[in-house]
Amino acid sequence: MNATKDLRTVTLDGLRMHCTLMGEGPPLVLLHGFTGTGADWVHVFDLDMLAREYRLIIPDLRGHGRTDNPSGDFTTRQCGVDVLALLDSLGIERFRAIGMSLGGNTLLHVATRAPGRVERMVLVSSTPYYPAQARRIMATFTEESRTEAEWADMRSKHVHGDAQIRALWRHGRGFADSFDDMNFTPPLLGTVRARTLLVQGDQDPLYPLELSVELYRALPASRLWVVPGGGHGPIFGEQREDFARTALAFLEEPAPAA
Repeated sequence: MNATKDLRTVTLDGLRMHCTLMGEGPPLVLLHGFTGTGADWVHVFDLDMLAREYRLIIPDLRGHGRTDNPSGDFTTRQCGVDVLALLDSLGIERFRAIGMSLGGNTLLHVATRAPGRVERMVLVSSTPYYPAQARRIMATFTEESRTEAEWADMRSKHVHGDAQIRALWRHGRGFADSFDDMNFTPPLLGTVRARTLLVQGDQDPLYPLELSVELYRALPASRLWVVPGGGHGPIFGEQREDFARTALAFLEEPAPAA
């Protein structure tokens, strides 16, 4: 039997944030990657089965999908503020979470801003800061470099028109020159209380493995899973089943004895 989907748009300080709510049980937040949407998680999990164990909260982040971006600005830090505001509006205090790339980076902001609220989190292809190799790639996020197929794919996900899509690519280019948004130091990461699983492909073109090792060393209760042959976001396609099994096992582990 398929779980009932509650498609909801919540107004948060002028931002109209779209989210999908499913299931009952402990809250589990799923945060997508940059230029993705919450709907991407159907390519990773059987959401109907997952909703039998968890109350799923699956938003479209600021400026993505059905969520607008009235300020016109975009930072990962602000995405973290938005997520906490959404959870406040839903009456959710403590939660578990999985974030992919932008989603994982957003969770770093959430977990350092409100350490007591995140119980466990899985960070996929996340980073404490943007390295030079990522900045070189980000600088190429231009409309002119996109194929018709890429435009079609983006139009299928982001419903507010081509201006929304152009804004996303503009924000992506802006990451190349941003040095304060993603700038997590070991002392700050040391304040995180959530037990954390870091998932990193050893062939990630954006974030080298060394950055996940830095996160692993700085986060107090973390594990690092390196996916052999994995690129950026090794959770789709043939890597889907291994990821889903490993991530859910981590989230469901009993709490360690005090």
